[in-house]
Amino acid sequence: MTPTPDGTVLRTMRLATAFSDAKRNEQRLNGRYPITLELQYKLLSKGRVEKLGNGRTLNISSGGVLFETDDLLPPDGPIELAMNWPFLLEGVCSLKLVMRGRIVRSDPKVKAAAVKAEYHEFRTAGIAFAKRRAQGTP
Repeated sequence: MTPTPDGTVLRTMRLATAFSDAKRNEQRLNGRYPITLELQYKLLSKGRVEKLGNGRTLNISSGGVLFETDDLLPPDGPIELAMNWPFLLEGVCSLKLVMRGRIVRSDPKVKAAAVKAEYHEFRTAGIAFAKRRAQGTP
């Protein structure tokens, strides 16, 4: 990872370390990968969207995600995450990883949350999105 002038890489590593230290003796079933992806989340309650927000992943695995956000999140509860995947389907079509699960940990000091995945799928984001992405526009 290349350090950025604002110290983002160092901050991200500290956040990930703080969460992993809490469970150091635990043997994880799924390998975690330190990848930074912008994400959108939906806090759910009884099948309804209670809150929308944005964040950034600190690490990810097939079993869950650790991410940071500017908002305080509850220590548990259902959530849906949507992340723009960094690779194109067949080199043409953008993908979005959608993950539903439960918040299993939330740390108000660093505004980070861990989510255990119960379901995930890749969705195509469409060719128009891919063209905008290639041009560097949102």
